[in-house]
Amino acid sequence: MTDPSSPRRPRVPLRLRRAVVPWEHMRPTWRDARPALIAQALERAQARPSGNWYVVGASRDVPRDRPLGRTVEGTEIVVWRDATGGLRAGPGACPHLGAPLKDSPVRCGTLVCHWHGMALDGRPFAGWEPYPAHDDGVLVWVRLDQVGGEPATERPVVPPRPDLARGVVDAVYTAVGRCEPEDIVANRLDPWHGAWFHPYSFVDLTVVSAPADGAAEDDDAFVVDVSFKVAGRAVVPVRAEFTAPEPRTVVMRIVRGEGRGSVVESHATPLGADAAGVPRTAVVEAVIAASDRAGFGVARAVAPVLRPLVRRAAGRLWRDDLAYAERRWRLRAAGRFPG
Repeated sequence: MTDPSSPRRPRVPLRLRRAVVPWEHMRPTWRDARPALIAQALERAQARPSGNWYVVGASRDVPRDRPLGRTVEGTEIVVWRDATGGLRAGPGACPHLGAPLKDSPVRCGTLVCHWHGMALDGRPFAGWEPYPAHDDGVLVWVRLDQVGGEPATERPVVPPRPDLARGVVDAVYTAVGRCEPEDIVANRLDPWHGAWFHPYSFVDLTVVSAPADGAAEDDDAFVVDVSFKVAGRAVVPVRAEFTAPEPRTVVMRIVRGEGRGSVVESHATPLGADAAGVPRTAVVEAVIAASDRAGFGVARAVAPVLRPLVRRAAGRLWRDDLAYAERRWRLRAAGRFPG
């Protein structure tokens, strides 16, 4: 199998594994996945500023004619597009009698309450105060200063991505788990579990390097050689790095191999506690794939067909990873978390 660290790129991205190691015969990784190392990486991530910005959903989930409603840390919000396509956001309850604005239509860029017709154009009105909002082309964000409690920033921390203007294939998957954002982030800062917990997707995983104690900002990454399974012995080997640019985001970036520069962003947005007092967190994962291969133009052309497939693959992974994160939260809540 071609070394993903090699600068020479093969003509065809697929490789055939020379030997298939049964799952139970893989090298154990528990000695390398030290709880203290993961905890330190998580602590460094949580110390980074977010500017009070929270991912709400996908950009394409906010069309011109209807709003998108979400709850972030118990705060009901609504986002919609104005007449120019710009993003608007504010409290999700109508200031008149509390109607759910997420169920109201948008007409000519104005959100019109479906209970009594109160029109909101995104400016302060009748005690209703807008929230800062940002559309990065893939995801939409809302700034909630009263929730975040940090010094506010003008823009969210959007990690470097492939140039959207040059054409990429992007897909966004959302799921909800009964845990806190730190449990989602900790899951992503444990690359050693990939081949063990997700053998249907990842094989031949080796953590090449991990952050040392007190790692500097420019050296705070987990670097992994891994092969993505395609079918049978066919795989795509890559080198990827995992970083946490802000407290609720982990980015996997392909740094060598097929799709170099492509990213998978896993964002954790706190929703608030359920009726039983258990915290709920939304995972909003953006897959942004790019390639300089001539054939990638075909992938871009059929992106609407590919997106459901990408979301399905992400859903299978997150079915397992949310179980991982939820288990971690339950152990923490019971005071029995190992390490």
